[in-house]
Amino acid sequence: MPQAMPDFSNTVKLKYVKLGYQYLVNHIITLTLVPIMAAIFIEILRLGPDEILNLWNSLHFDLVQILCPAFLIIFIATVYFMSKPRTIYLVDYACFKPPVTCRVPFATFMEHSRLILKNNPKSVEFQMRILERSGLGEETCLPPAIHYIPPKPTMENSRGEAELVIFSAMDLLLQKTGIKPKDIDFLIVNCSLFSPTPSLSAMVINKYKFRSNVKSFNLSGMGCSAGLISIDLARDLLQVHPNSNAVVVSTEIITPNYYQGNERAKLLPNCLFRMGGAAILLSNRRKEHKRAKYKLVHVVRTHKGADDKAYHCVFEEEDKEGKVGITLQKDLMAIAGDALKSNITTMGPLVLPASEQLLFLLTLIGRKIFNPKWKPYIPDFKQAFEHFCIHAGGRAVIDELQKNLQLSAEHVEASRMTLHRFGNTSSSSLWYELNYIESKGRMKKGDRVWQIAFGSGFKCNSAVWKCNRSIKNPLDGPWSDCIDRYPVYIPEIVKL
Repeated sequence: MPQAMPDFSNTVKLKYVKLGYQYLVNHIITLTLVPIMAAIFIEILRLGPDEILNLWNSLHFDLVQILCPAFLIIFIATVYFMSKPRTIYLVDYACFKPPVTCRVPFATFMEHSRLILKNNPKSVEFQMRILERSGLGEETCLPPAIHYIPPKPTMENSRGEAELVIFSAMDLLLQKTGIKPKDIDFLIVNCSLFSPTPSLSAMVINKYKFRSNVKSFNLSGMGCSAGLISIDLARDLLQVHPNSNAVVVSTEIITPNYYQGNERAKLLPNCLFRMGGAAILLSNRRKEHKRAKYKLVHVVRTHKGADDKAYHCVFEEEDKEGKVGITLQKDLMAIAGDALKSNITTMGPLVLPASEQLLFLLTLIGRKIFNPKWKPYIPDFKQAFEHFCIHAGGRAVIDELQKNLQLSAEHVEASRMTLHRFGNTSSSSLWYELNYIESKGRMKKGDRVWQIAFGSGFKCNSAVWKCNRSIKNPLDGPWSDCIDRYPVYIPEIVKL
């Protein structure tokens, strides 16, 4: 019998082959220039000092020949530094930690559901199944008005929740940064479903007595990805206004939006959304360079609203009984995947190393020319980022992104643990995740962070941050009293 061919997959360390390829492509310029410079240096040594001096003396320069290149270099340098975008620093941020009195264990949630929906046991059973598979833990919180039976979604209670969440986060931010309200030039507040008059931004200005010429913005109706939209707006403002500070407040107010009807598609948010909020200080002042935690590198926004299915997949509307709720369509995950694909297509060339871009390009050419059935190459974003903050919108969202981006359990740990401890806090969830990574002592100087958020419309937004300094375990913050307990094992189904 002919000798069997050896199993090269076992004898060749393909991992090291890939590492060698990545090093070669990513450092091709260095690997090319070093031999050239070495050859030039050896040639200079071979000539000797006398020949070098004779060569120099044979060159004749007049004043014009010297001044023209000098002026050209100065002109190019001036244009470069004037056109270079300002560095945007994330000085610090603060997350709201709900009081223990707002905690909603599974048993409490289900007891309230049975009392509120006592005429519709199937809806109660549906909520129980969702909660069992949600990935949420026993310590998530709902605002006081939702603890009543029936809930009291009044304007007064809604404002009360907004004041509790936003003022708590703002107080902690001002305390941590030492900044005074009069030093804040821009204020951006995003809250999707609660938009009172006066606005939430006006509420903050009134509370902290901001300057009369502060520029304020109030973003509503933009879903769970509105936090990164606010960051993008702050970046644009700071690019054109030098020596300025901007505060972004991201939250979602639950009180007026707790659905009390029977439609299953509208009951789903009741099981996932919980209290939360964050306040972030951004600055373009150079003096903030040393103490700032992060530098903003990229923001990429994708909007699929031109497609009818994408537009309607997360939709606020009345049910047959006239009760308002948020409908989540069954094709939400497919639409989110399409939005993510468009987003990373734009993000990839900005962040991926040359080795990954080359493989992606070669695969694309091969599919177009040779065989359309070739499996498309999924770039390895782990080569571009050390940390991932995926919007904790639900277990299915995290599972889908982990699968599509080929991430490890550790890469999505912050997202899963945030969902377990705090639930879906909408646009602020990214900051709870970032604080989790910091609280674990994993954030080092130079580390790159990718924040990914999804929102109604339908939108997928990304932000890339670079750590400006190694961050010690924070003594305060939402994880201060429980970080030692995490990560925890989260079963597929928690029997209630």
